[in-house]
Amino acid sequence: MKTKLYCSLVLIFLCHFMSAQQTDKTLESGLTELVKNFEGDVGIYVYNLKTQKEAAINADTIFPTASIVKVPILIEVFNQIKAGKLHLNDTMVYDAKRVYGGSGLMQFYKDSTVTDLRTLVSLMITMSDNTTSLWCQELVGGGLAINKTMADLGLKHTRVNSRTEGRTLDWETYGWGQTTPREMASLLIKMRNRALVDEAASDEMYRIMSNSFYTDYSLSQIPPYVQTAAKQGMVNKSRSELVMVNAPSGDYVFYIATKNNADESWGFDNKAWELQRAISAYLWNYFEPESDWKPAAGFAELVKGLKY
Repeated sequence: MKTKLYCSLVLIFLCHFMSAQQTDKTLESGLTELVKNFEGDVGIYVYNLKTQKEAAINADTIFPTASIVKVPILIEVFNQIKAGKLHLNDTMVYDAKRVYGGSGLMQFYKDSTVTDLRTLVSLMITMSDNTTSLWCQELVGGGLAINKTMADLGLKHTRVNSRTEGRTLDWETYGWGQTTPREMASLLIKMRNRALVDEAASDEMYRIMSNSFYTDYSLSQIPPYVQTAAKQGMVNKSRSELVMVNAPSGDYVFYIATKNNADESWGFDNKAWELQRAISAYLWNYFEPESDWKPAAGFAELVKGLKY
């Protein structure tokens, strides 16, 4: 009995020790230095899929998702496709009454335009289309269905709040959705590992997420010939970004979240967006130290002034 108890204690100690070794202290220290002067709250989670090391700053703090909530919506769409309730080729007819402002293209469709579910989910992610996102949320049964799937995945804080019964107070605090940097990054890790819904669904979702329209933030600091999967979210006081980089030396994922931002501007030089670019550049150079790639001179002139 004593031998078994001793072995159990040793195993617990070893597991704890090995877990403690997974933190990349050098990376974490560098990130801490980058965010120290930011006027607002910052959360960061970085995970290298090859080394299995992480760096975290307020990674378990809840932040607004803004449009990054569209990732959980995407997952639930594919969850219901697997269940046979939906199909990507399902015919949809656009009703102009669905129009919702902000980002996206479908708000400009003519009334009664025939479309399909594949177009809805593609616009939802690539163009961050608000009209198609709310339509997809409705198609899967609303926030309650999406939140159940998030809970089933073991996520305690990632939830849809808008148009969701019982979440009025959360909506007032966080807006459309809420998450933590660690939780949202975990979804993209599962997707990359073909473990979200099923292998086929994971692959297709990843393909959709690898065509982001918004290249002016973190993606601008990564070589264009390196594949990325990404989603951005933005409201006045909160700017966030989820990115997986299929880097030559090994894939890495990061989530940058901000809230209570002092800078609420919508120009290229918004302080949160400058921070996102700085963090992305730092991560690329950290994980790919032999790379001599840098953003081209004048790149900002091509991407600044984007309309939302």
